[in-house]
Amino acid sequence: MPTMAVLGGLVLVVMVLAQVWTEVLWYNQLGYSQVLWTQWGTRAALFVLGFAAMGGAVLASLSYAYRARPVYAPSDPEQANLDQYREAIEPLRRLVGVVAPIVLGLFAAGAAAAQWDTVQLFWHRSAVGTTDPQYGIDLGFYFFTLPLLRFIVSFVLAVTILSGIVAVATHYLYGGLRIGGPAGQPRATRAARVHLSTIGAVIMVAIAANYWLDRYSILMKNSDGAKFAGASFTDVTAVIPAKAILAVAALVVAAAFVAAAIGGNWRLPAIGIGAIVVAAVVIGGIYPAIVQRFQVQPNQQDAESIYIQRNIDSTLTAYGLNDIEITEYDAKVTAEAGQLREDADTTASIRLLDPSIVSPSFKQLQQIRGFYSFPDTLSVDRYDVEDESRDTVVAVRELDLSGLSSSQQNWVNETTVYTHGFGLVAAYGNTVTTRGAPAFWEGGIPSTGSMGEYEPRVYFGQSSPTYSIVGGAEGTTGWELDYPTDSNDGAANTRFPTQTVSAGPSIGSLWNKLLYAIKFGDEQILFSDRVTSDSQILYDRDPAARVQKVAPYLTLDGRVYPAVVDGRIKWIVDGYTTTDQYPYSASESLDSATTDSLTQTSDTVSALQPQTVNYIRNSVKATVDAYDGSVDLYTWDTEDPILKAWSATFPGSIKPMSEISSDLMSHLRYPEDLFKVQRTLLSKYHVQDAAQFFSGNDFWQLPNDPTVTTTEVAQPPYYLTLRMPTQDSATFSLMSTFIPSGDTAREVLTGYVAVDADAGSTAGVKSEDYGKIRLLELPRDSTVPGPGQASANFINDSTISQQLNLLEQASSTVRRGNLLTLPVGGGLLYVQPVYVQASSGTTFPSLQRVLVSFGDETGFAATLSEALDQVFQGDSGAETGDTDNVPTVTPSPEATATPTPTPTGTATATPAPSATSTDSVAQAKADLAAALADANQAIQDGQAALADNDFAAYGEAQTRLDDAIQRATEAQDRLG
Repeated sequence: MPTMAVLGGLVLVVMVLAQVWTEVLWYNQLGYSQVLWTQWGTRAALFVLGFAAMGGAVLASLSYAYRARPVYAPSDPEQANLDQYREAIEPLRRLVGVVAPIVLGLFAAGAAAAQWDTVQLFWHRSAVGTTDPQYGIDLGFYFFTLPLLRFIVSFVLAVTILSGIVAVATHYLYGGLRIGGPAGQPRATRAARVHLSTIGAVIMVAIAANYWLDRYSILMKNSDGAKFAGASFTDVTAVIPAKAILAVAALVVAAAFVAAAIGGNWRLPAIGIGAIVVAAVVIGGIYPAIVQRFQVQPNQQDAESIYIQRNIDSTLTAYGLNDIEITEYDAKVTAEAGQLREDADTTASIRLLDPSIVSPSFKQLQQIRGFYSFPDTLSVDRYDVEDESRDTVVAVRELDLSGLSSSQQNWVNETTVYTHGFGLVAAYGNTVTTRGAPAFWEGGIPSTGSMGEYEPRVYFGQSSPTYSIVGGAEGTTGWELDYPTDSNDGAANTRFPTQTVSAGPSIGSLWNKLLYAIKFGDEQILFSDRVTSDSQILYDRDPAARVQKVAPYLTLDGRVYPAVVDGRIKWIVDGYTTTDQYPYSASESLDSATTDSLTQTSDTVSALQPQTVNYIRNSVKATVDAYDGSVDLYTWDTEDPILKAWSATFPGSIKPMSEISSDLMSHLRYPEDLFKVQRTLLSKYHVQDAAQFFSGNDFWQLPNDPTVTTTEVAQPPYYLTLRMPTQDSATFSLMSTFIPSGDTAREVLTGYVAVDADAGSTAGVKSEDYGKIRLLELPRDSTVPGPGQASANFINDSTISQQLNLLEQASSTVRRGNLLTLPVGGGLLYVQPVYVQASSGTTFPSLQRVLVSFGDETGFAATLSEALDQVFQGDSGAETGDTDNVPTVTPSPEATATPTPTPTGTATATPAPSATSTDSVAQAKADLAAALADANQAIQDGQAALADNDFAAYGEAQTRLDDAIQRATEAQDRLG
């Protein structure tokens, strides 16, 4: 039996080490062991303190109450009834006396350990340099000190209450405390009286501290239905003084308990408790209600004005909105010839490639093999191509083990052969091939194009396997599949250079093999010959997960995007520091503010985790190397007090901004989720006058995404290169729009906001204009259509609707891309790409048409240039990028295809004679059916040709498609 116990203990220890020690190995390899030990050390210390405080206090209270029991219990009916309970519990008394404190101590220890971050922030706190408007206290008190004080007070209160409960129960059970009994006899022994009075005094002191701290916490009040956040007139004039009075009253009652312990009379503390209950109702409840009803409500706007202004100022500062450039913008709604000539730099960069739609095109044209994949939502970045900055849609060709055939799915292949993806694919954002496919300027395997030389292997990505084992004996060719080739072997192999590059913990020793075999539940790790002394094991490979582990104090942006930086593919992650302790700032739910149509449909772009905050900063830019998994954290907001505290907690873990290279700086951008939170706040806090804010008649809301018809969900912001009216030149920006608030409000545009998202390209220094938010406020009588109305205008145009219906009738699916809004021509221009995708067979979307609107004028053509000309009286004056000749890389559908004219949309459509006779109607119907059948066949033939990289056949199929659409349009017109 002892042998079995020892063996069982050893197995348990090894099982624990398989989870714990492998974490140590992971952090050590990455160079962030300090983060792990600091976190574990703090948690362990708090766990011990919490356990000792709760368990010790309960045990001491229980033990003292038992030891202080009367030698002879009073002889009365009450005690006689308790005898049976004493007899029943006596055999279990020692067990209960040990187990109860341990159980309660463990619960308390877990709660205390969870406060490790609160303790570390307090320990490394610093002054913020800004004071609250009510008490004039530095904000550092609210950020770092107040949360810890509130926890300590709550913890002490819980400990004393539980200690009091066990004390009362024990004293009563053993006769030290009585409820009934003869009149005139004491209800408690002296020991019980002193014991319970002491506990009562401590409880009242904790309650007094709680009341006192409430005076500060009320500045962060965010009540449902309240017009503003923070302490109101009633709070400042009635509630805060009431809290102070109640705190003093609680201290007086605590003193009464002390007196009772000495003098032997509980009447005074009993009266005190009754008085404080009455005072809490009258002073803490009734009096503030009277002030609100009779002093505030009759003059609420004037009474609350100063506090509303506090809320406005604090909210704008807390969310980084205090330096917004607001411009009155009387947008034009009439289109004139040449109106866009002054906006050539914006129109030339209009992005037609929708990153949420074209992933299937990337997969079909650049996937190469089934075990590679691209995310369902691609990323938008900017690169210098041919010495010109171009908006680019990019994606990494990642490994996807689900694409392996059943015969290939085995442990050796999935763990040691298929270990990494290969290369980054890039396509022009504003340009497509003449047949609507993405115009790639970097792609293929091996990678070719304008990107230059870089390390293409992707061992760390968003869809990487759970774990892979890489490396082998030095001098060997290796067995990892590098990329497929046309050679006899069909593949080029590689060996990860574990002798010179560290990407994961070593798994060469028998001990490490055992631990990882247990961790991942794979005994093959122990017995495979491919696990050598040079092997490394790669796991926790998702970029966001790696950053979250080394920086547990950050809230991470829901989008991770790749970039080629200094010859390596880097995943870029934005990190936020947050708090809910900023006085007078409005609280915002991060998950609600960052949810939009994209996060609801994408597998790789998500909303922020549920958390309510009233302060947020993009304080850290993080990168994860796709080749070796190394994580670098860079300080981005040098003034953020919370980041300063964490930097002091983990010294050396966060690099200064000065270490950001120029190449990396050129790919850093303003984060989407921060902008989403800011635009949500701006829907109300663009109103900066207290009186107007109180009325609420100029509040806005975010428009719903018009491309989503199944549910009402916010339109996402979009990255675009654009020039705001107050800018001298176009910059890479992130934009969004606003419409009036209310379900019955008109669908018109009330505001347009864009933030300068370009960090520049100077090493260690971000652009001076980076993060500059510019807001265009439209007049209240504006008639500029909102996104929903602009989309409805497209549908309501008979010619546009007819051609869209014809495309859908031809056994194909029409997908309308992101509806972009641009401030050009003195007004606001809407641009929406239209993709056509076959409903069966080889299906992927190709850009076939572009929708444009300005005011109530609409255009629909094969190119953006033609659609703009339709809207602006035949000559928009704009330069567009979709007609540029740009260098591309194969496979490109138009590399060898002969360009064929396409129908140009509404401007050139010529109405056909209407069919009047029965024979003419029948003939028109037959022609329409034949044309739709031809169009369907042409779409399927074209998709199949692209799948086979037969570009000549694709061009011929597109010619037939254009002809079929033209014939279908004419037949439809003849039918009236």
